[in-house]
This record gives sequence, C-alpha cells and structure tokens, in this order.
Amino acid sequence: MSIGELIKQKVYERIVFFLHRHLITFAPVIFVFILLIVAPIAFGYFLQSFFIPWWYNPLYQPLMILFASIYFLSVLMFFYSYFVTFYLVVWIITNDRLVDVRQTSLFSRTIAEVDLYQIQDATSEVKGFFASIFNYGNIYLQTAGPVPRFVLYNVPDPNHLREKILDLSAEDKKYHLK
Repeated sequence: MSIGELIKQKVYERIVFFLHRHLITFAPVIFVFILLIVAPIAFGYFLQSFFIPWWYNPLYQPLMILFASIYFLSVLMFFYSYFVTFYLVVWIITNDRLVDVRQTSLFSRTIAEVDLYQIQDATSEVKGFFASIFNYGNIYLQTAGPVPRFVLYNVPDPNHLREKILDLSAEDKKYHLK
C-alpha cells in the first residue's frame, strides 16, 4: 500500500511524519502468541510421557493431528489478523494536514483528515511504567473541524511530536489566516 493510494497529496504538500504505533505495544500479543504455540506442545509432550499406549493408538493419532492443525492454523490466523490491524494503523502528518488511517479489521478501514490550521489544542499523555521507559503515549488533538478530536494512540516520543504538530499548525495558520 503506497501513500498515493491513501491520500491525494497536494503539489505543495510534503510529508513530515509517517507514524505507526510504537512497536513495544505489540509485545504482549507476541508473548500470548508464543504461549499459545508452546503450551499445546508441552501438553503433548506430557501426554506422550505418561500415556504412551493411548498416544500411539492408530485411531487417536490422526484425530490429534487434525485438532492440532486446526488449533495452530487458528492461532496463526488470529495473530496475522491482529498484526495487520496493528501495522496498518497509520498517521501521516504533512505540512498542511494530518491524516488518520484506522484499520479496524482485515477488510475495514477508516480514513479521516484535518487541516493543521484547525488544530486548537494538543495534549500528550505518557501513562504507565512501560510507557515511561519506552517513551510512547497518546496525543489528543482538539480541532475546529468536523472531527472535534483526533487521538494518536501509542505513538513514539509523544511530547516531541506534540510540539512539532503545534509548530506545523502555527505555520499553517499563518498561511491560511492571512
């Protein structure tokens, strides 16, 4: 997916930031994924160690392979769909506007945008132990446009980004409010 497919960039417009959510916020999902993959393998090893005659029964072995295949494919499918929705949430900040691309499921996307001169207030929030250590958080933008509030979730370095957005907004206001 290219930027040209998401937004029609104006001639004078240049991309300042192309943001994804902070990668560390995906770590709990990776941990759960690894746990869901390792747990059945450990359980199978336990069954094989203590119930040897049952494990090698010609009737049960194909059923175990079938159920294990369904389980692992389901885990991979859910992990893949979550990864796609995580990765395709994008914020594009140009010198003229902010574009919020929100992927809500595999086949559902919402795109909203606001001109930077309409931004009235920006607030950054770093909340929690891991957010403080890895320096990620939320940015809340109050606007005068049709969408009254934009939220940039779990972006890296939210304080610096908030300052840059306010600087870009002030610069854009000079151009639009002459």
